Amino acid sequence: MKPAKSVAPLPPIDDKIRCAVLDVTGRLKDQPGALLPVLHGVQAALGYVPEEAIALIAREMNLSRADVHGVVTFYHYFRMQPAGKRTIYLCRAESCQSMGAAKLEQHIKQRLGVDFHQTSADGRWTLEPVYCLGNCACSPAMLVDDELKGRVTPEGFDAWLLSEIP
Repeated sequence: MKPAKSVAPLPPIDDKIRCAVLDVTGRLKDQPGALLPVLHGVQAALGYVPEEAIALIAREMNLSRADVHGVVTFYHYFRMQPAGKRTIYLCRAESCQSMGAAKLEQHIKQRLGVDFHQTSADGRWTLEPVYCLGNCACSPAMLVDDELKGRVTPEGFDAWLLSEIP
């Protein structure tokens, strides 16, 4: 008789994270190509895909940890750290670039003290690039959570930001 295959134990995991992962994987893991829907579900439930959740997702999906980690880190949509209270998506498509998005990008990064995929030190803002918001007629554009803004200038960004600060 062959000895049982050794399986590495799961690292410690917070109960909230465990429950969210088990709920999502329980509902979705049997679908063809379920890893992406599972990762979207975990991020929707928790706001991000925590590093500590990867081993549990892998176990539940019968995948390696490397497989899950590779997908999470390949797609910019997934984040492994909590996002800020609000997310700013800045369009980087050609129309916006031709209308000053590069200058706007540098201004926003400097103003918030972040780069793309980072959250401001106060936890209020996360900055993410997107490659078209479908608002080309009003370039440059940004989306704040689910609110689309067009013809954004550095000065307009500053005025908007000041209006958002209590």
